[in-house]
Amino acid sequence: MADITGHDSRIAGYNVLAVLGHGAGSTIYAVQQPKTQQLFAIKRVVKEKPEQQKFVDQVVTEHEVATAVNHPVVRRTFKFKRVRRLLSASEALLVMELVDGRSLVQQCPKKMRQLISVFQKVAEGLCAIHKAGYVHADIKPNNILLTDRGEVKIIDLGQACRTGTVKERIQGTPDYIAPEQVHRVALDARTDIFNFGATMYWCLTREHIPTLIPKGGPSEMIRKEDMQLRPPNVLNPDVPLGINSLVLHCLQFLPEDRPDTMSEVRSRLEVALLKMDREADPSRQTSSTEV
Repeated sequence: MADITGHDSRIAGYNVLAVLGHGAGSTIYAVQQPKTQQLFAIKRVVKEKPEQQKFVDQVVTEHEVATAVNHPVVRRTFKFKRVRRLLSASEALLVMELVDGRSLVQQCPKKMRQLISVFQKVAEGLCAIHKAGYVHADIKPNNILLTDRGEVKIIDLGQACRTGTVKERIQGTPDYIAPEQVHRVALDARTDIFNFGATMYWCLTREHIPTLIPKGGPSEMIRKEDMQLRPPNVLNPDVPLGINSLVLHCLQFLPEDRPDTMSEVRSRLEVALLKMDREADPSRQTSSTEV
């Protein structure tokens, strides 16, 4: 956390405790409600120019999706407020659940079973998002938080959209972006499955997958033929075969070649966890003849 020097000490009636970070056009604060002493996070977006409206729209989307989903793995939001400032300036405030955790970039589990368990929980959260009719559209290690208590939270729903949406512009993070996001065609659950696969790949190998947009941006887009992907277990021999197969399945170029649903992905992760537990404790294995 950063101190609040140079920032307001109160926002929308909440006492500001710390600056948690900065996002796309936004600042996130840890705050306290004076009467109840409850702790929250507030995402604040200041709009001073017309081109900053997109950041306000993202906050509106985040509140809409989080409210519709209402799942323990997806960060909750409680209140959205617009504030008129001087002249044409305005700001948007989103009161959110305060999550005392760090992203998978900052704190990625080193033990394979713990890491796969995190994946399984993220898959549960994505299942809930998809059931509500939305696509997250920006799953990546920075948007997954892990607390010291082992809780997992999916955050940053600003780029989420209704299933079947065709976006007006390319949106996504270059190292995790799905081909259909670059081609600007309809997005669905399989888009999140690709982003999720790219996230698993990085967590397992510490290497990024090749995507249609390298770090140089859209002006340096590459061809499908140049997207050579090495299997995760080539880079990390500790990756179980089932997980290796799942990651490669999620990262297929065409959506129809990936798992159909996140529920399928979740089930395969659960099977992998059961297999690891049985291999770690042979006494848990039972003969097929036992009742």
